[in-house]
Amino acid sequence: MKRQSPPPEYCEEHYQNGSFPPMLTTPQGEAPPATHIHPPCDLDYDPWALPELQDEGVKWSELDTRGKIRRVIISICKVVALVTLLYFFVCSLDFLSSAFRLLGGKSAGRAFAENELLKNPIAGLMVGILATVLVQSSSTSTSIVVTMVASGLLHVQPAIPIIMGANIGTSVTNTIVSLAQVRQRDEFRRAFGGATVHDMFNWASVILLLPLEVASGYLYRLTGLIIASFKLEQNKDLKQDILKKVTKPFTSLIVQLDKKVITKIATGEQSAMNKSLIKEWCEYEDRVVLVPVTRLENVTVYESGMEIVRQQNTTQFIEDTVRVGVERCKFLFNGTGLADSAIGVMLLIVALIILCVCLMLIVKVLNSMFRGRVAAIVKKTINAEFPGKCSFLTGYVTILVGAGLTIVVQSSSIFTSALTPLVGMGVISLDRMYPLTLGANIGTTATAILASFANSGIKLEKSLQVALCHLFFNISGILLFYPIPFMRKIPISLAKKLGNTTARYRWFALLYLTVMFFCLPALVFALSLAGWQVLVGFGVPILLLIIAVVIINILQNKRPQWLPKKLQNWDFLPLWMHSLEPLDKLITKLLSICHCCSSKKDDSEDKEAISGQQELTPALPIWKPLPKKEEIYSIPSDTEFESMV
Repeated sequence: MKRQSPPPEYCEEHYQNGSFPPMLTTPQGEAPPATHIHPPCDLDYDPWALPELQDEGVKWSELDTRGKIRRVIISICKVVALVTLLYFFVCSLDFLSSAFRLLGGKSAGRAFAENELLKNPIAGLMVGILATVLVQSSSTSTSIVVTMVASGLLHVQPAIPIIMGANIGTSVTNTIVSLAQVRQRDEFRRAFGGATVHDMFNWASVILLLPLEVASGYLYRLTGLIIASFKLEQNKDLKQDILKKVTKPFTSLIVQLDKKVITKIATGEQSAMNKSLIKEWCEYEDRVVLVPVTRLENVTVYESGMEIVRQQNTTQFIEDTVRVGVERCKFLFNGTGLADSAIGVMLLIVALIILCVCLMLIVKVLNSMFRGRVAAIVKKTINAEFPGKCSFLTGYVTILVGAGLTIVVQSSSIFTSALTPLVGMGVISLDRMYPLTLGANIGTTATAILASFANSGIKLEKSLQVALCHLFFNISGILLFYPIPFMRKIPISLAKKLGNTTARYRWFALLYLTVMFFCLPALVFALSLAGWQVLVGFGVPILLLIIAVVIINILQNKRPQWLPKKLQNWDFLPLWMHSLEPLDKLITKLLSICHCCSSKKDDSEDKEAISGQQELTPALPIWKPLPKKEEIYSIPSDTEFESMV
């Protein structure tokens, strides 16, 4: 039976690289090198295996009547608490989305308004990523693109890279959610891997399919043929946002936003730049008013018996219908007089607090529920495979389940964010999370497809074509990275690599979020502003270098004998170029200095704790002589180490 307690910190390097310390050798008669020896790493320990949650309570058969009634009541209370926490968790995601819209919604709208720049597919891709991260909703950014295409401000072909970028940007939410499990190393490893498998699939799909689309336009042509073969009719009643109807009664008491302001900015309406995103009026009515209109007209006048035609301004009153607010919205932040950015910061802090508290409590409740027989049943059901020769169908059915559930909640971010803590706890395996994520990618396209039917005529055709491009892009990615086994392993292996790295260096998660969703898209977008020549001049050499490094890494792991001796490892480079260890030491040192400054009372205790964490515990090695010319020395076993100590 495998050990369930996590391994020591120093074993992380071996689990990350997939290698363990080799046996040490030294010529006979020579003294062994002085080194620090730790208890051996458990070679059978799999950090990605689903843990066994032990049931420490009294068995049901051993309880009396009173105990059984008490357990039933406690179980019901746990279910009610779990549903309540999930409700507030979803509400916190809504608040998080509103906060990002208040902080960056207008900037996203201005980015969409750069119609000429969006003709560059790389710039369009980065705008899609940044805009989706800023508004925290791929549905919102996709709807803006659909509106722009329907109004003729943007053609279908330049809109396709933006849709691809929105697909990448939407995965930032569940990556943020995974940070709530940072305290437990193995839980954080699994949670971060479960979140980033979504990122890796989206990035891999874009890297392969964007050049194909630019070269051939296959998505544009395929969806054009589909649109031409159907007789489309307008239907405004198709869009049904089920989850919003559940959460809106609570979220509308805190904040309400006018999402049309972002769309108006994106469509070039300059007056919307001065409007607040905070909704002011909830009910309007149309009123007929007299509006003074001044015109320059030719007027005939008589002077000295002669007719003279002159131009002069004449004012007339004409009737016009205007929309007037009659009832103000009632919510917490209405009429505060604060700027959108100030409300956004406060809402962001509140949303993150609610999100973290709910996630921690959800994990605790689930840990108390999923024990013993219940845990075995749940894990067996979720991670089960179809019997016999039908086992290969399991993943495809899982994709359909993920798509169906995402259509119900109308948000891939909410669906994947709800699953991320379960992956961290070990209830859902990473291999099962992957097809659920693929299904969520398909399910989220239903929002734009349903929204497009609110248009009519040529607007309906164009908006539906953009929505179908989103759908077939995700289907194409699934066909590339799921049916073929070795292709399926690529996103999962990359996610495991990221999970192992974050388990060893906790700060890497924040670095990953900052670089992948903010710095990298912003840098590429800035290079796009400078022109395609600058983008190619900087991008192509870097891209070729990355490809070369990836190929060498693969050969180092699989066929090192094919490489020159110097390239069989990266030791010839400075340490900071092939390891995060120097950066980790720097960050640890900075954090230790800040910690010492903030706790003056316990300064001496803090220094001991910090030094105790940074120094390795010295111990004498155990040497096993063999009757050969060369002595072989191995890492001591658990029993030998305990007896030595």
